[in-house]
Amino acid sequence: MAILEVDNLRKAYGRLAAVDGISFAVARGECFGLLGPNGAGKTTTIRMLYGYTPRDAGDLTLFGLAIDGHIRTIKGRLGICQQEDSLDPDLSVRENLTGFARYFDIKKAAAEKRAGELLHFFALEGRAKDSIRILSGGLKRRLMLARALVNSPDLLILDEPTTGLDPQSRQLLWDKLAELKSQGLTILLTTHYMEEAERLCDRLVIIDHGRILIEGSPKALVRREIGHSVLEVAQPDAAVRAFLAKEKCPVEDLGHRLLAYLGDGDDLFLRLTRQVRAEGCTLRPASLEDLFLKLTGRELRE
Repeated sequence: MAILEVDNLRKAYGRLAAVDGISFAVARGECFGLLGPNGAGKTTTIRMLYGYTPRDAGDLTLFGLAIDGHIRTIKGRLGICQQEDSLDPDLSVRENLTGFARYFDIKKAAAEKRAGELLHFFALEGRAKDSIRILSGGLKRRLMLARALVNSPDLLILDEPTTGLDPQSRQLLWDKLAELKSQGLTILLTTHYMEEAERLCDRLVIIDHGRILIEGSPKALVRREIGHSVLEVAQPDAAVRAFLAKEKCPVEDLGHRLLAYLGDGDDLFLRLTRQVRAEGCTLRPASLEDLFLKLTGRELRE
């Protein structure tokens, strides 16, 4: 059963269609990803889901309830971890959890118990009495995620939860999110990290200019749209280009670099390196990043 249903959702700012008629559903217990470049409409979509940004059109149903008329009930079952740090700097680590629990009318004893559980789960027990002002970025993100779970939500919404973190902090959060998912928690995730999406998401959509470009499981989408592996050729010459043109395989020509998308069992790499040129040729597994760049382009976004 779908825990979240989005039907023809729209939001415009003047002439800019930030979200232009997107539809998707999230099943109970899965991790669903929203991927897209800057300005694609991810954060606007997320904010409409929990009622922060009013929508222009479309239907939103969460937990079988239409968002119109049931927003208070819905918010009580959501956990939200935003991009921005919204921790209270005047409270300690533990107080940020127990104080936030009051928004959900959680009694003091239950709030203290839940705070202790979350501090233990995110390895923050030793920092419980610390001021927020002295925490590192990684510790703050762990606390933000812990706070989003204080009400034991049915749906956890994460908007780029690991942006700016060092590799150790990112790996720890990935492990914790995977553990939460294994416990049955439903997660909606936006991210710019393709490795994060591949590791955590059961299904995902890639959106750009407010529209969905593709939907499915990461592995299946990569195999279908890219292939099994990618042959990269640095500084390709005329002989390399002629060889690949003759083979009629999908090729992306970036000028200084060629990317050839190969199927499972394709021996093109061996034939190219033996018959034409071995220098500057590498073979690697196809990835979600290849698909993302193929669909959304390689130009910089502001």
